[in-house]
Amino acid sequence: MTLGEILAGAGLAAPLPPDLSAIPVAGLDYDSRRVQRDWLFFAFPGARTDGRRFAADALARGAAAVASESPAPEEFASRWIQVEHGRRALAIAARNFYHRPDERIALTGITGTNGKTTTAYLTDAVLRADGQTTAMIGTIAYHLAGRVLPAVNTTPESLDLVRLFAELEEAGGTHAIMEVSSHALALGRVYGLRFHTAIFTNLTRDHLDFHHTMEEYFAAKQLLFTGAGAPPPPFAVLNREDEYARRLDIPPATEVLWYGLGPDATLRARHISSSFQGLRFEVQWRKLRFPVESQLIGKINVYNILAACAAGLSYGLDPAVIARGISSLAAVPGRFERVDEGQPFVVAVDYAHTDDALRNAIAVARGLAPKRVLTLFGCGGDRDRTKRPLMGQAAGELSDFVVLTSDNPRSEDPLSIINDALVGLRRTDTPHVVEPDRAGAIARVIGEARQGDIVILAGKGHEPYQVLKDKTIHFDDREVARDVLRSFGYRREQA
Repeated sequence: MTLGEILAGAGLAAPLPPDLSAIPVAGLDYDSRRVQRDWLFFAFPGARTDGRRFAADALARGAAAVASESPAPEEFASRWIQVEHGRRALAIAARNFYHRPDERIALTGITGTNGKTTTAYLTDAVLRADGQTTAMIGTIAYHLAGRVLPAVNTTPESLDLVRLFAELEEAGGTHAIMEVSSHALALGRVYGLRFHTAIFTNLTRDHLDFHHTMEEYFAAKQLLFTGAGAPPPPFAVLNREDEYARRLDIPPATEVLWYGLGPDATLRARHISSSFQGLRFEVQWRKLRFPVESQLIGKINVYNILAACAAGLSYGLDPAVIARGISSLAAVPGRFERVDEGQPFVVAVDYAHTDDALRNAIAVARGLAPKRVLTLFGCGGDRDRTKRPLMGQAAGELSDFVVLTSDNPRSEDPLSIINDALVGLRRTDTPHVVEPDRAGAIARVIGEARQGDIVILAGKGHEPYQVLKDKTIHFDDREVARDVLRSFGYRREQA
C-alpha cells in the first residue's frame, strides 16, 4: 500500500505532497526498535518515554516516514508527516493497512471498574460453546484461536489490536472479546473500531491518578457507547443497578439489554442458589426463561453471568448454548481463585484492588457463611492515593481480622502506602496487624485461620510478580499460599 492509502482519513495537519503520498509502505510500528525498511513510524508521547525521541533511530533503520503530532524538525522535514492526533492516526492507519478486519470480526467490548475480566471469560466461553473461533484480549492474557499470548496492557495499542484481529481472521476466527480500559478509550487505542456489543459492568472509584475526577473517568467509559471514531455499537449491555450505567448516553439506534436482579431489568436472575459448589439460577428475558449453572461462586458473579448471557443473546445464540458455555467455565485466574491443599478452611486469591472490589470479594466470602473472614490486602504505589484509606476502611468494616501488607509499591515507600491505608483501617475496631513483607504477611494470615474460616489474599490476583522501586521480582500469591499451607503440614493428595 502507498503512504497516501494508509493515511487516508487519519487526520493530517496538511495534505501529503504527491511524491510522498505515492511512497510504498511495507509495515507500521510505534516502537523504533521494530521498524524495518519502508515502514511508517508513529512517534507519540507514551507513559514512560516520548516516541518522538526515537524518530532518528527509525529513519536510520529505513523508515519511509515518521507520523507525529509535533511539527517537523528541520533535519527530517522531507519525511515528517504531522497529524492532528497521534494515536487516532495510528488506529486509522492500522485499519487501512490490515483492510479493516474489525468490520468482519464481531467485536464485544467490556468496560467498567470491576468484573471486566470475568465477564470476558464467560462471554468467550459462551461463544466457543456455539462453535466459534475466538480471540479474548484483557488483563490476564491474550487468547488467539487457541494460542495464549502475554498481556502487555489490558487493552493493547490499536496497531496490536488490529494485527490480532487480522491474525484471528486468517485462522478462521469470527468473534473477539476484549476488556476496554478507560485509559484505552481516553488515549484512542480503540479509536475507529466497530463494536457489535458493548458491555458496561459498573463504575466505582479507580484510576483517578490518570483521570483526576470521577466525571472524567465516566466520560472515558461513555466513548465506547457513542462510538469513538466509529458508528455506535448495535447492542449495549448495561447493569441496571449501577447509577453510572443509567447515566450513559445511548444512541437511539442501539438496542439496550439491561441486566440485574430487579423487575426493571430486561434480563434478570431469579431463584438464585449460591454455595461453595457454585451458582444456580433462572435467567428471565422477556417471555423466555432458561436455567444456568456456574462453577463460579458469589452473588457478584450473578451479574457477570447475566452480562455474558446478554452478550450471547445479542448474537442470537440459543439459550441452551449460552447455558452450556456458562457451565463450562471452571474458574478465572486470580478471581476468588481457591488454593486448596486439603486445609479445613478456604484460601482464595482475588484481584480486588479498589475499595468496591474489596467489599465485593468479602461479600462473596460472607455469602458462604464462614465462621470468620480474614483479609490480607495492600495498595499499589504510584496510583490514586485517595482510595487507600477507603480500602482500609472496607477491609476493617467487613472482616474479622486484617493483615495490611505491601502490594506493588513501585517507586513509593511501602510504609508510606501502608500508613495511608491505616487511616481507614483504624476507623474500625477490627483486629489487625501490619506486615510489609508480603510473603510474611501471607504466612501470618494463613497461620491465623481456623476450621470454617475464609482467608482472602486481595490485590494481586493472577499477577506473578511484584513491582518494587528498583526491580520487578517473581511473586505469585497462589504459589506463596500453597508453600505456606504445605509448611503447616497440609498437602492435597493427587488423584
